[in-house]
Amino acid sequence: MKIAVIGGDGTGPEVVAEGLKVLKIVAEKVGFEYTTQDFNVSGDRYLAAGGDPNAASIPVISDEEIAELATFDAIYLGAVGHPDVAPGILEKGLLLKARFELDQYINLRPVTLYPGVETPLAGKTSDDIDFVVVRENTEGLYTGMGGVQYKGTPNEVATQIMCNTRQGVERAIRYAMDLCMRRDDKKQITLVGKTNVLTYAHDLWFRAFMEIGEEYPELTKDYNHVDACCMWFVKNPEYYDTIVVCNMFGDIITDLGAMIQGGMGVAAGGNINPSGVSMFEPIGGSAPKYTGQNVINPIAAIASLAMLLRETGNNTGDAKLVDAGNRVEQAIRSVTPQMKSQSAGRMGFSTSEVGDLIAKTVADAE
Repeated sequence: MKIAVIGGDGTGPEVVAEGLKVLKIVAEKVGFEYTTQDFNVSGDRYLAAGGDPNAASIPVISDEEIAELATFDAIYLGAVGHPDVAPGILEKGLLLKARFELDQYINLRPVTLYPGVETPLAGKTSDDIDFVVVRENTEGLYTGMGGVQYKGTPNEVATQIMCNTRQGVERAIRYAMDLCMRRDDKKQITLVGKTNVLTYAHDLWFRAFMEIGEEYPELTKDYNHVDACCMWFVKNPEYYDTIVVCNMFGDIITDLGAMIQGGMGVAAGGNINPSGVSMFEPIGGSAPKYTGQNVINPIAAIASLAMLLRETGNNTGDAKLVDAGNRVEQAIRSVTPQMKSQSAGRMGFSTSEVGDLIAKTVADAE
């Protein structure tokens, strides 16, 4: 397996290093070979190359690098975001470019409360918070369609177009329904949208959802307005199994999902192209003020590695990779109850100690 590694900015390289530490152990344990190649794509490189810190003036990642990434089996990303580069430049220049150019049309976000991790929802446990969000990842408001007229005047007009195609909507829904069929859970899939207001865009989503749903009679089909979904995330998260959602609303509800599962430090995600190269990353940002302090929780990055192995294995039919991903996930579940210190609920281990502990748990497992 060939893995492209983009450490990125801030603490990104630190948490990726812990994931690679676990990868080495699980590869030896299960018995598969892999190679990694580092790609230096970061805010530091952008600035060193003469990029304008306040505007996108040069490519964050070149077309040639994107083409090279397409030759790998998976991409492992740390974090994007530099304190000296205006927000959006690096994110659009790397994350959105990779998603669009590599057709990573699914953003996959498990919302899992690990044992021993605290949730802000009183009375909820790891049995209550265990669902997955399938977010359409290359359409909607993120296509860049729109524009500005009369900028800087009292008559300024700004438009942003929510672009949805039947092909894009359908492939996201089919992916979500196939995933729901594989989950050992309620076999319930929920479409999240806003059909009462977005009467064109989300009418397409709803019709496609119901029509495709007829091909999956084993699944219970459900619909939530996005505002109601946010309410139920907080009130009754145990209701959910698999959610499919448009790009913008998915971006919003997955951050809420991260918080109810214990925070950004444990939230993993994948940008999936089922027939191409996918990119896996922790949901949290680069946290530049903590760079080099060995205090960032690497669980999200290690859980992203577990996703990388499992999803790549599922897409290629490689049972060893699926087994490896499951082993890493199980090790995380074994380690999280040990991580809380006695001091105000803070992480009781350093970044590298958590990586060591998970690696050792993988090594010691039967």
